[in-house]
Amino acid sequence: MKKKIRMIYLTAVMLSSVIFMGCSKASDSPTEKTTIVQEETDAEAADAGDGGNILIAYFAVAENSDVDAVSSASVNVTDGEAKGLVRILAENIQERTGGDLFSIQTSVDYPGNIDALIDYAAGEQDESARPEMTSHIENLEQYDTVFIGYPNWWYDMPMVMYSFFEEYDFSGKTIIPFNSHNGSRFSSTIDIIEELEPEATVIKDGFTVNQSDVPDAMGDIAAWLDELGY
Repeated sequence: MKKKIRMIYLTAVMLSSVIFMGCSKASDSPTEKTTIVQEETDAEAADAGDGGNILIAYFAVAENSDVDAVSSASVNVTDGEAKGLVRILAENIQERTGGDLFSIQTSVDYPGNIDALIDYAAGEQDESARPEMTSHIENLEQYDTVFIGYPNWWYDMPMVMYSFFEEYDFSGKTIIPFNSHNGSRFSSTIDIIEELEPEATVIKDGFTVNQSDVPDAMGDIAAWLDELGY
């Protein structure tokens, strides 16, 4: 009788072990599958890119002057906030590419009045001035592509842009220019950038827009970025 009871007990233990092992394998499968899916998702996200290698550097006079949002042609009120025109372009590019924004700041307090600004810009060009930069890019090596924006003053870049290109070496990087203008488009500024950064790849097909059309340029920027593959 004792042997019979012992046999029944052992049989029950063996059955319990089989059931437990089966349950363990069943519960392990979803976990293992979830881990694989998560790894694949992370890899896909890395392949897609999140803009981490893109920098959008821009000079907006509104961020370097005493401009009046009402009277200055360099400023537009967007969503209740006064923004420099080139900053608006830069933010539109950032929204599409996910890149990092960098505002080029100087020690110069540019005139807010447009007539005074034009005269001041002409004087800087005559002197070949190199305005001091007060903002600086950290970890430039992490960026492969650099969008660079500026207004066109007297058929040229603001002189602080020369300070900018003299401070940084963009060798091996891709430079994509964008600007605002009042009829002169890029003039020869893209060629100048090529001369200043001979070891960089400078995209000739930059984005240029009349300053009066900046607030409505988002669709054109999107189409331009599409053509560039962004």
